[in-house]
Amino acid sequence: MTSADPPIRRSADLHALATLRRGLVLTAIGMAGLAATIVLVQLFTPIEARQGLAQKIFYLHAPTAWSTLLAFSLCGLAGGLYLWLRDPRLDVFAESSAEVGLVFSAMMLSTGPLWGKPIWGTWWQWEPRLTLTLLEVFLFIGYRALRGTLSDPSERARYSAIVGLLGLALVPFVHLSVYLFRTIHPQPIVLKPSAPSLPPEMLRTLMVSLAVFTILYVGFVTARYGIGLLRHAREVEHAD
Repeated sequence: MTSADPPIRRSADLHALATLRRGLVLTAIGMAGLAATIVLVQLFTPIEARQGLAQKIFYLHAPTAWSTLLAFSLCGLAGGLYLWLRDPRLDVFAESSAEVGLVFSAMMLSTGPLWGKPIWGTWWQWEPRLTLTLLEVFLFIGYRALRGTLSDPSERARYSAIVGLLGLALVPFVHLSVYLFRTIHPQPIVLKPSAPSLPPEMLRTLMVSLAVFTILYVGFVTARYGIGLLRHAREVEHAD
C-alpha cells in the first residue's frame, strides 16, 4: 500500500456515499409520486366498463412489469459491457439492477393474479407470457444465488455477466409472446405500432405511473449502486 492509497480510497468512499444519498433522494421523490399516482388512479381515472374496479390494478401491474424488464435488460447490458471493458463498476451496476428487478418482479407477480382472478377467473395459468416471465424471474434468482456462492470478484463478475446476458436475451420473447403464441394476455395497448388503445384519461394515468416507477427504479438502483461501490472498496482493501 502506498501513501497515496488512503486519500484515493477516502475519495472513493465519499463518491459512493454521495451516490447513495442521491439514490435516497430520488427514491423519496418516487415514493411521493407513487402516493400521488394512487390518488390519481382512485379518484380521477374512470372505471373501465367491462372489467370494473379490478382494472385499476393495471396502473400498478403494467409499470412494475415495465420496471422489471428494464432492470433485467440493463443488468444484461452492463454485464455484456463488463465482459468487454472489465470495469468493476459495471459489475456493481449489474448486480444493483438485478436486485432491484427482483423487487419489482415480486410486485409484478403479486398484482398480476389480483387483477387476473376477477377477469380471467384464475390466479395463474401456464400460458406463454406468464411462463416466460416466471422463467425470467427464476433466472435472476439464480443470478443472485450465483453471486453469493463465488468469492473471487473477477470470477463472480464474469459468470454473473453471462447469466445476465441470458436474461437480456429472454426479455424480447416475454414482450413478443402475445404475438408469437396464443395467450390469455391481451396484446399491448401502448407499446405497439399503431396508436395506443386507451382513452385519454386512462392513458394519462398510465403514463404518469410509468414515469413514477421509472423514477423509483432509478432511485433504487442509484442507492443500491452506492452501497455496492462501498462494498467493492472494502473488498479491494481486504485484498490488499
